[in-house]
Amino acid sequence: MLFDMDGTLVDSEKVWEVALAELADRYGGRLSPAVRVAMIGMSVADSMHLLHDDLGQPWRDAAQSATWVNARVGELFATDLEWRPGARDLLVDVRAAGLPTALVTSTNRRLVELALPFLGPANFDALVVGDEVARTKPDPEPYLTAAARLDVPIGDCLAIEDSPTGLTSARAAGAVVLAVPCDAPLTDTAGVTVRESLAGLTAADLAGLHGRRHARSRPLDVL
Repeated sequence: MLFDMDGTLVDSEKVWEVALAELADRYGGRLSPAVRVAMIGMSVADSMHLLHDDLGQPWRDAAQSATWVNARVGELFATDLEWRPGARDLLVDVRAAGLPTALVTSTNRRLVELALPFLGPANFDALVVGDEVARTKPDPEPYLTAAARLDVPIGDCLAIEDSPTGLTSARAAGAVVLAVPCDAPLTDTAGVTVRESLAGLTAADLAGLHGRRHARSRPLDVL
């Protein structure tokens, strides 16, 4: 099992939105809704380039902005994290079933470590974080790395994602993919199972998705 973090396990996209809006305000502007949605699933560094362009300030230092945003999100992670519907119960059931499990996120190591006490560090056999891979999502490297660390063929892995960027990464890697949209609409869902939420989902339900792996002629498969 390969779990994305932001927007999939925890409702942290709203935390990121607060920090991004505050940074845009510090720069004398406002982040547009369309660009905010485009950032979902991206690394912070790439998101800062989008933010600067959106504000008409492409000359700003992306690293400096990323440092500010990461610090602010770290503060908010300590107080404002909430589980996405059904995520906690599913994670508990997956671990009880003995399935190897990895967290695969574009968020950096420092913020992931701040979130782990909330998520439960024992719930994951491996962590793949955004600042420890050469290419982040939508590249397949994060999911291929997670499968390798679990010593499981990527085709035997099921990835759960909420964003177009993450979905592209997991699908390109060759994992079975369950998409549970959060804040970003999903338009390209070919070969992907889509569910409105994780509520009521069990490890046995997820195991059943592997048998549907080759049912890819339909553009949308709803569980």
